[in-house]
Amino acid sequence: MSKPKLLVVDDEEYICRQMQWGLNNEYEVITASECKDAITKFSEHKPDIVALDLNLSSTDDHEQGFKVLEEIILYDPYAKVVMITGHDGKESALHSLRLGAYDYYVKPIDLQELKVILKRAFYIRMLEMENKHLQSIEDGSSFGILGNCRKIKEVINMIRKVAKTDIAVLIHGESGTGKELVARAIHRQSKRQAFIPIDSGAIPETLLESELFGHEKGAFTDAHTQKIGKVELAHKGTLFFDEIAELPLNLQVKLLRFLQERQIQRLGGIEFIPIEVRVIAASNKNLEQEINKGNFREDIYYRLNGVTVELPPLREREDDVILIADFLLEKFCQEMGKSIKRLSSQSVKAIKGYGWPGNIRELENKIRRALALSSGKYITPEDLGIGYGRTLREERLTLKDARERIEKEMLLNSLKNYQGNLSKVAKSLGVARSTVYDLMEKYNIDCNPS
Repeated sequence: MSKPKLLVVDDEEYICRQMQWGLNNEYEVITASECKDAITKFSEHKPDIVALDLNLSSTDDHEQGFKVLEEIILYDPYAKVVMITGHDGKESALHSLRLGAYDYYVKPIDLQELKVILKRAFYIRMLEMENKHLQSIEDGSSFGILGNCRKIKEVINMIRKVAKTDIAVLIHGESGTGKELVARAIHRQSKRQAFIPIDSGAIPETLLESELFGHEKGAFTDAHTQKIGKVELAHKGTLFFDEIAELPLNLQVKLLRFLQERQIQRLGGIEFIPIEVRVIAASNKNLEQEINKGNFREDIYYRLNGVTVELPPLREREDDVILIADFLLEKFCQEMGKSIKRLSSQSVKAIKGYGWPGNIRELENKIRRALALSSGKYITPEDLGIGYGRTLREERLTLKDARERIEKEMLLNSLKNYQGNLSKVAKSLGVARSTVYDLMEKYNIDCNPS
């Protein structure tokens, strides 16, 4: 079994050598002496534990240490970072715990004591990773859906509940959110046979009826042979109508007849064919609004809307975007025969800050683009074609709007981090306490935002 990896970050070379010599039997020790090198080696080696000296500069300024810590936690929230500090650094060490460090150790270093702390950190790391693995078995990744945010967990729970039934399901979500993926997940969890998808907007209207219901030989000029339609092919299986709102009104009438009677007639045929099928439909449009506009039949809507599954857009899925990006990066590297590349810390920030109007489909395209353009080990924001400020520019916000958005976000984050302690909030933001009150009043914010 390979040894766990330990990254030691200290600007004093003799301490790095001491740690490497003293811990080499238990760990694969990687060392770094400054901020940039530490972040690079963490991204490259993905160590299980990090021993990080708070003071990485000739002065007593701890900002470099805090910066490395924040970059590591941003890259891997499960990382276990033990902060190494001097006798007078306990206050800063406590601040590092608030930033996400696992523990801190006060110099001078006693290797036997430090080994105990590192061993405990590694044990906790292994428990968390095992728990994460077990969760992945229980959550949607077991049938192709990645995500840990509340909204996607609600989707996964709904899939489990409806999969074993025959109730009609309507999936609503923006383009690129994975509606067909959810439909296939429902199908796979059922005992049904074929999964037959129909892209309602991609088939020419003149061919759509034949595609849906089939035709007999000689039914029209080019009908040289009998054709089995997709509805008939789905017998004892699942029929999936993607973008159902695009179905022309004249076909909606015939679809309604099928949904009511559960039988079809092929074009040119006289026989009624019974069909036993489960129907799932999806739309990126609000069907109730389409009904009001006269574009969609209300009676079909009620036939399809047994249960509604609302898919959240990627911008509302919190840290899922990084989880999905990492998965896609590894998947596409294998498909394209490339060595595995990783996201740089700047790319992680850029991905989190981007609005993703095209959702997961856009993320897939950005990752493929990055792999085609990248020449190094790490994917940069330039490779992805996005940057920190891109979303604000694309939304055409004024400077005042952008400033207020950032101001409000920083205030909310600080209130959350310090649990509404306004003195600490003011200190962290570098403003007077009275300014914090003014900002809270300006944005109508409570002391303890959820």
